[in-house]
Amino acid sequence: MGLDNNIPEGWKVTNLESCLSSLIDYRGKTPKKSKTGILALSAKSVKMGYIDYNQAYYISPETYKNFMVRGFPKKGDILMTTEAPLGCIAKLDRENITVAQRLLTLRGKSNLLDNDYLMFYLMSRIGQYELKSRASGSTVQGIKRTEFSRVNIILPPLAEQKAIGKVLTAFDKKVELLQAQNKTLENMAQTIFKEWFGKYQQELTPPNGWRIFSLSELVDVINGYSYKGVDLVEVSNEALVTLKSFDRNGGFQTRGFKPFKGSPKTQHEVKIGDLVVAHTDLTQDAEVLGNPAFIFDNGGFEKMYITMDLVKVISKNENIGSSFLYYLMKDRYFKGHCVGYSNGTTVLHLSKKAIPEYQLYLPENFDLIKKFTKIANDTTNKISLNKDAIKSLTKTRDTLLPKLMSGQVRVNNIKNA
Repeated sequence: MGLDNNIPEGWKVTNLESCLSSLIDYRGKTPKKSKTGILALSAKSVKMGYIDYNQAYYISPETYKNFMVRGFPKKGDILMTTEAPLGCIAKLDRENITVAQRLLTLRGKSNLLDNDYLMFYLMSRIGQYELKSRASGSTVQGIKRTEFSRVNIILPPLAEQKAIGKVLTAFDKKVELLQAQNKTLENMAQTIFKEWFGKYQQELTPPNGWRIFSLSELVDVINGYSYKGVDLVEVSNEALVTLKSFDRNGGFQTRGFKPFKGSPKTQHEVKIGDLVVAHTDLTQDAEVLGNPAFIFDNGGFEKMYITMDLVKVISKNENIGSSFLYYLMKDRYFKGHCVGYSNGTTVLHLSKKAIPEYQLYLPENFDLIKKFTKIANDTTNKISLNKDAIKSLTKTRDTLLPKLMSGQVRVNNIKNA
């Protein structure tokens, strides 16, 4: 790929080594973990465009001083995974962080390379191609520090680099604001649920007019489709919704979809707005087991079917909406119940009896439930609209990214549009 071809006048192509003030390769042993102290990031913590601090761990201050002999990362540095997977890029947004194995920390020379521009360039199609073309390894592809330093980068004048970074960062900030708003909305609804219903679940004597309900009285539970390896295909208009569709931090993600051609039954089909619950967990910490999620997106597929690792939950009563059931299952008592109904050593499995046999106090008159369902539905609808906006913003940014990096679209053209 000839990067010199058709770039605008005043732009140049150079290698990264010539425009980085800091390039540190953190390899070697994993630092000894501690219960408290300083956060340590590994390759698992760095995702494309963000850092997952839930994948971090702690080391002691003493270990920190001894381990960071190659240099201390700074807030604003760019982190990149060197393998497993190669080329995930994110910006460090905290101080006092340990950066461990399979990561590079990058910092541009202040007079040559803007860090935000560097991040977006490496995330772009052009940057990813440059990285992978210099990677090596048959089983696991990775890139060595020496090869990375030879990666070519297209450099506009510094002022335009900063303008490009500012435009693309604006999209990310809008996405972050919407994600934060969704988290606030969900927390508010959960707080109301706890106040109206959750606080009575450990009482020996419930309020007058309340009684114990089993979920079997309120819902039907539909098991997922048991697929075979031959059902999975490269391209299809149908997809399996899998365990990977459950974000460990809560919520739903389409990257867990698998295109397939199989023979599921109609009952296995799910649509946008359906409520599903994780019935399997690959972690012993039960981070996902028993978690509810709404299907918010079809990922571009015409039909979706849940796998045997999930179940679909359908209300039997018109006064009890899926939104009420969602917050009921987000309650810590339901989570504890599910953990108690799980089994397995390497992989945790939830008993089929878990959801139907869950018991809780509810008012026999469903007026309060209807009132909460109205609040929860409004919350869910707003979250859904925000997710649509996030999807649109992300798509627009991803469309602009390669065009801005190649000079096909200039920042002034965007401002004047």
